[in-house]
Amino acid sequence: MNAMTTASLTGQERKAPGRPRNAQADEAILRAVLDLLSEGQTVAAISIEAVAARAGVGKATIYRRWPNKEALVIDAVAAMKGPVPDPAGESVRDDLVTLIKANRSGHARGYSKVTACLLPELLRDESILEMYKAVVEPRRDVMRSVLRRGIETGELRADLDVELTLLMLSGPSMMHGLFKWEPRVPDEGFVEKLVDGVLRGAAAHPA
Repeated sequence: MNAMTTASLTGQERKAPGRPRNAQADEAILRAVLDLLSEGQTVAAISIEAVAARAGVGKATIYRRWPNKEALVIDAVAAMKGPVPDPAGESVRDDLVTLIKANRSGHARGYSKVTACLLPELLRDESILEMYKAVVEPRRDVMRSVLRRGIETGELRADLDVELTLLMLSGPSMMHGLFKWEPRVPDEGFVEKLVDGVLRGAAAHPA
């Protein structure tokens, strides 16, 4: 499935379309939202009219697909993130590397400016923060399940703090991906080194 057609994570039901969905229209609409965000427009400032004009569709086309602007923005951010890979389940290390690399894919990096523009809004508006969490928490849950499985199989320490470990894995990846915070740390091999560094403290039997 094209990432641009990712279903809304809010559980809101869309209005039944009056005609078959057009994948190209869906993609153009979601990309229009992301383009407006990357240009610095706030979620509050973005209007359905502006999205329709940028996408080259009518407002009715949008409202046939999304019940409101909030659902549209959530779908756009979910599309930006792309699909969550299904961990193989054979190695905690390999699964963590796979999941973090998916968040740093070329597709996701192409919209890094959107994330940067959203950050101030997440601090300013609790409702937008909740919208963003609706997108990212399911992704974080997959990583939580990998860590919990590692505890159950004995790969990871029995007393491991799953939430803190999750933060240790996701924080540096986001900072380095968005801001190149430490230019002396190369992109090549970054994810593997990050995972290995965290696992040195998290593994049941550190190497």
